[in-house]
Amino acid sequence: MKEQTEEKITLESLGEFGLIKHLTKSIKLKNKSSLKGVGDDAAVINFGKKKALVTTDILLEGIHFDLTYTPLKHLGYKAAMVNFSDICAMNGTPTQLLITIGVSKRFALEQIEEIYAGIYMACEQYNVDVVGGDTTSSLTGLTLSITCLGEADENKIVYRNGAKVNDLVCVTGDLGAAYMGLQLLEREKMVFRGQKDPEFQPDFAGKEYILERQLKPEARKDIIENLAKANIVPTAMMDVSDGLSSELLHICNQSGVGCRIYEEKLPIDYVTATMCEEFNINLTTAALNGGEDYELLFTVPLDLHDAVKELDNVHIIGHITDASEGSALVTRDGQEFAIQAQGWTAFAHDQK
Repeated sequence: MKEQTEEKITLESLGEFGLIKHLTKSIKLKNKSSLKGVGDDAAVINFGKKKALVTTDILLEGIHFDLTYTPLKHLGYKAAMVNFSDICAMNGTPTQLLITIGVSKRFALEQIEEIYAGIYMACEQYNVDVVGGDTTSSLTGLTLSITCLGEADENKIVYRNGAKVNDLVCVTGDLGAAYMGLQLLEREKMVFRGQKDPEFQPDFAGKEYILERQLKPEARKDIIENLAKANIVPTAMMDVSDGLSSELLHICNQSGVGCRIYEEKLPIDYVTATMCEEFNINLTTAALNGGEDYELLFTVPLDLHDAVKELDNVHIIGHITDASEGSALVTRDGQEFAIQAQGWTAFAHDQK
């Protein structure tokens, strides 16, 4: 005799406003700048002498995530973090978040709660207020669109166009891990689909780091705080979401400069390296083009070399050159290859 399961609450029975009320009933505002949050036609935010930073990002089922292997709570967490990362990339502090979600009838309330639990966890960890959003029905799968607001002193905001010749090129953390985590998940999904054993479980032992980098990334707020403590304001900065090669070219093109990046200086985790070998993927290619690392790429004046070397989790990987010299990767044997943007490209037919 089958055990009776608790009946799930349907989204249809709640309605849009019932769902919003249910998901936002426990929100408590933490920032003085959050004058009015959920419950009106718009949030009211007072930044005073600070400058407001605003970013938005959309995640679409089948394009940006696969629910076969993406836990809903992790999805919510990641949706928030990728927006926090954009604010950090401007040398700012994220402060408010608005959530827009499109869902179909195939989702139950408990599943939507999981997504919001992940978002709220991220906001709690980074001291960010949820101040509003929107919900709608969807015929094309799950959609998550997050808008994040942040603040920064006007003289501390960092753009992509400030890199100067002889500046040092720096990157935080390590590269390629999120990409290899995705490759592992995709492989295990294919193995799972070919299994007839309903008890089959994928083997992820020892590979937890790259899985977390893909499913539960972290914005580098810690780096922004450490830069401030060291009185270092980068000349240019952005986060590594589409791949290091793409981001390097963004900074170089917008700053009107070139660069030299050294293969031997690229920071790569041991697990990432072993997975590249297992998948027969070139390690440098994964580091340059993988994407979704959400590390920070930034430039600083040459005279700050010693100060930057003292920072934890910051690596000097090259320097800025005159635009006439182009942007190139210097290999371990001294050869130079032009850097090409081969990371994520929206609307490409073969993107997943």
